[in-house]
Amino acid sequence: MARQAVHITKKSTPKQKKRPTVPFRWLRRLTPLLTMLMVLGFWQVIVLLEIYPRFIIPAPLEVWDSFVEVARDGTLLRHVSVTLYEMLVGLLLGVTFGLFLGFLIAKNTILDEMLSPIVVAFQATPVVAYAPLLIIWFGSGVMSKIITTAIIVFFPTLMNVVVGLRNVPQNLRELMRSMKATSLQTFFKLEVPAALPVMLTGLKTSATLAVIGAVVGEFVGASEGLGFLVISARSRFDTPLVLVTVFTMTALALSFYLLISLLERALLRWQRHSH
Repeated sequence: MARQAVHITKKSTPKQKKRPTVPFRWLRRLTPLLTMLMVLGFWQVIVLLEIYPRFIIPAPLEVWDSFVEVARDGTLLRHVSVTLYEMLVGLLLGVTFGLFLGFLIAKNTILDEMLSPIVVAFQATPVVAYAPLLIIWFGSGVMSKIITTAIIVFFPTLMNVVVGLRNVPQNLRELMRSMKATSLQTFFKLEVPAALPVMLTGLKTSATLAVIGAVVGEFVGASEGLGFLVISARSRFDTPLVLVTVFTMTALALSFYLLISLLERALLRWQRHSH
């Protein structure tokens, strides 16, 4: 019996997961850097083999020289500041309206039936289709780019708010009703915390799409901004400058995504501790 008891005890003891060794952890952290170095190496090999002319695929060092030049004379900073302003204001407007209307649609079935066809129609239309109209209505200045950004940011925010609020477990709603909670208490103590992960996922998507909205507006009509810089460089066949601008757009999108990810970790810390 004693042997059997010992056998059962050993069998029931859960196995602890082995933590990765220190070198393996460092290797995982360095993976993005190693991937970037591999891409640069492959790029340089293509240039050395002269598969394409230099004006189509320039060498990495040529792109770097172009970056240093436009960074030193202030050209890049001037255009980045314009695009960044359009992104921030458009993101704020789009997210605000998306949160507000998403909450109303999630709470009101009639409003959902009325607005859903309009929302789907706008979402199905590419932003490049109505960007020229916004230029005509609001001019070629900053305002048309802000509205373009707000529209493209609005839809993922709206959809994620609706999905997040509607997926709140019904038994938790019944628990709040049994505790005589008001609608305001239910919203802040149950619905917002339960829907927050989905809403933050939508916010990360919206933050990256904000770059697209601003740049598309600048493609259609602008005199400054990263979109304008791309068109200007392309017209001069300045491929290194085009790549510098594209990489800058990518860096902006990744920076926004990283900031929202840090915000997500801070706001959802309670969820990790509860598990």
